[in-house]
Amino acid sequence: MLNLSLSVLFLCQILYWSTVIVGVAIASVVGSQLAPSSAFATFPLAILTVGNILTTLPLSLIMQRFGRRVGFSLGAIAGLSGGTIACWAIYELNFWLFCFGNMLLGIAQASALYYRLAATDSVNPQQRGRAIALVMSGGIIAAIVAPSLAIWSKDFLLPHLFAGSYALVATFGLTTLALCLLLPNTGKSQAVNTQGRSLKEITRQPVFIMAITNTAISHAVMVLIMISTPLAMLACNYQVSDATYVIQWHVLGMFIPSFFSGKLVDRFGASNTSLCGMLILTASIIILLSGIALFNFYIGLFLLGIGWNLMYTAGSTMVTNSHTPEEKGRVQGVAELIVSCLAALAAFGSGALLHSFGWSEVNIGSLPLLFIAAGITIWFKLHNKSRPSNQLS
Repeated sequence: MLNLSLSVLFLCQILYWSTVIVGVAIASVVGSQLAPSSAFATFPLAILTVGNILTTLPLSLIMQRFGRRVGFSLGAIAGLSGGTIACWAIYELNFWLFCFGNMLLGIAQASALYYRLAATDSVNPQQRGRAIALVMSGGIIAAIVAPSLAIWSKDFLLPHLFAGSYALVATFGLTTLALCLLLPNTGKSQAVNTQGRSLKEITRQPVFIMAITNTAISHAVMVLIMISTPLAMLACNYQVSDATYVIQWHVLGMFIPSFFSGKLVDRFGASNTSLCGMLILTASIIILLSGIALFNFYIGLFLLGIGWNLMYTAGSTMVTNSHTPEEKGRVQGVAELIVSCLAALAAFGSGALLHSFGWSEVNIGSLPLLFIAAGITIWFKLHNKSRPSNQLS
């Protein structure tokens, strides 16, 4: 199943998640140093999601009209620019410039979120789950390499602590751009001028409702807890290096299941895989609520990643089965827009919950979202009960 497209997307995924790991490990710390108030510490990451939201749908339409290579190249240019500006902002001690750099990184993330969906362009429908999981598994390499790079690079441009980390992020963007030029320009619809069904009709499908619920809620729960973790650990007198390695284990948890999550979806169905992910996320929250030892952070964040992977892979596979080729640009764009909006709310809410209430409340605040996801997934299973042959039920 491995081909040039999947190989390039796999490498781009490594660079994308390396950028994410470096950013999650230090963005809130830099924010707390530059911000006018500690309540704004996670604001740069929240602004990052705003950049994501503003460009998610336009990038999808660009990819449908001009091809994946064009959309991914634009995202890589945004990543190069965002890393450079964030580095400059640290030199200038300018919080709002730092936020702007992160907003550009959000554009890069909006582009990169389509890597997994682009993986389905060149495979048979029966292999979509495995193709998505294969590309997503690039995050494993990032999880192994990026934390050490984050710790090494933070002192690279001293006395400007963490400036070197964002110089590294800019380098990731430049490398991604070079890789994108090797990517076959797939993804252009052969029926780009055909409207297909209305968005109202498409989004009312049970398959789309179930897909977007699992994709968006799994991502929101992950964001809500993940971006508060470094600040919570610093408040517990742990070091930045401790938080970085906890994030490493979290990202390993996010992508190690990629070796089998796609096969689980293809064999047992998306809804069953998603429900398993919800149980694991609940176990993660229970562990994080039970103490503040390093053990709790390591195991809790590791399980958080596993639960996210199962729900996210299942939901992503269902999205690709909810539209026809001529509807792909609009439907995938709307799906990613919904995911980004909920992630933005989680990012803004994470800092506010942590600052105003505490670490426990951040975790407790995730539970209602999981209850909603479980209810809709069970509804979908009952709706498809008369169609046992549907592999995605």
